[in-house]
Amino acid sequence: MHRHLIDLESYSTPVLERILARAMDIRRAPQAYAHACEGKILATLFYEPSTRTQMSFQTAMLRLGGRTIGFDNPLNSSVAKGENLKDTITVVSGYADLIAMRNPLEGSAFAAGLYAGCPLINAGDGGHLHPTQTLTDLVTLKVYKGGLQGLTIGLCGDLKNGRTVHSLIKTMCRFGAKFVLISTRGLTLPQYLKDFMNASGCSFRECFRLEDAIGELDVLYMTRIQRERFDSPEQYEKERRVYCLDRQKMKRARQNLIVLHPLPRVDEIEIAVDEDERAKYFEQAMCGVYARMSLLIDMLENDREEPSPIHPLSMAPACPNARCIVNHEPYLPCSFTQAGDILICDYCEERLLR
Repeated sequence: MHRHLIDLESYSTPVLERILARAMDIRRAPQAYAHACEGKILATLFYEPSTRTQMSFQTAMLRLGGRTIGFDNPLNSSVAKGENLKDTITVVSGYADLIAMRNPLEGSAFAAGLYAGCPLINAGDGGHLHPTQTLTDLVTLKVYKGGLQGLTIGLCGDLKNGRTVHSLIKTMCRFGAKFVLISTRGLTLPQYLKDFMNASGCSFRECFRLEDAIGELDVLYMTRIQRERFDSPEQYEKERRVYCLDRQKMKRARQNLIVLHPLPRVDEIEIAVDEDERAKYFEQAMCGVYARMSLLIDMLENDREEPSPIHPLSMAPACPNARCIVNHEPYLPCSFTQAGDILICDYCEERLLR
C-alpha cells in the first residue's frame, strides 16, 4: 500500500501543518516551485462532473512542471465497456506517478487505494468525503482569517450529502472549531459525524434558520442542494431554495465574517453578494491551486509503504449503504472496523449494530 489521501483524518496535525505552510509559501512565491514535479505524471480520473477540482489539479501539476493524463467523463473510457474500478486503477497507476480520482459511489477512493500502484488522492467519493476541498478551505482560512484556531463556523445547506462539509468538520474539530449546523430537517448532518464531534469534544448546535445564526459566525460556509444525490426530482424540489444568502441577511453578519462556498453555486447565494468584500468564495477557488500544488509535492516526497487497511470479519455483513462501492463492485471484500457493538464500514463509514 502506498501513502494515499482518502481522508484527512489519517494525516497527523504536523503533516497537515507542513502541507499548509508550503501552500502559503507557494502563494507568496509560486515561481520557486516551477520545476518541483518535473518529469512526473498526474492522472485525473473523474467519473463525475467537475470544474474546479479537476482543473485545479491539472493546473497545479502543470505549474509544478509535471504533466497530466486522464478522463473527465467515464463514457470516454473503458468504463463505458464495463471495466471495473480495480482494473482501471491497476492499469492507470502503471502509467502515472499520482492519481486524483472522483467517483459518485461512496467508499470508492478507499476501494481504489487497495489496488493503486502509486499514491492516490480522493477528489470526492459520492456524498462521503472531499479532503482536498478541506485543504483548500484551510488555506483560505489562514489567508483571510489569519489562522484556524477557535473559529465559529456556520455550515448551511445540504449537510446530509455534502462531502465538503463532512471533511471540513472532521479536520476542524482538531483546531477547536465551534459549528452551527443550518439545514432543513431532511438534510441534517449524518449521525456518525455528530458522534465524531461528540467524541472529539467539538461544540455544535443545530439551527433551521440562517437569519438566527449568521450574526454569531466567523465563517459562513454555504453549500448547494445537490440534485444528483436525490432519489427523485420531487424530493429535490422540496429542499431547494430554502436557504438563500442575500444582502439583507448579510446586514445581520459581523464585519469580519467571511463567506465561503465550495462551488458550483446554483441559487443559494444572491449574485449581488459577490460585491460584498466578505464574500471570499472565488478567492477560495484560487487557494485550491496552492493547496493541491503543496499536496502533490508532499505526496511525491513522502510516499511510503503502508499496511493494508482491510479489516475482514468472519460472516461479514453487507454494507447497508446502497451507495457504497461494495454494493456495486462485487469482487470487493466487505471490511468493517469494530467499535463495541457497532461495525463501521471501512469504505463509506456507514454504521450498523452487530
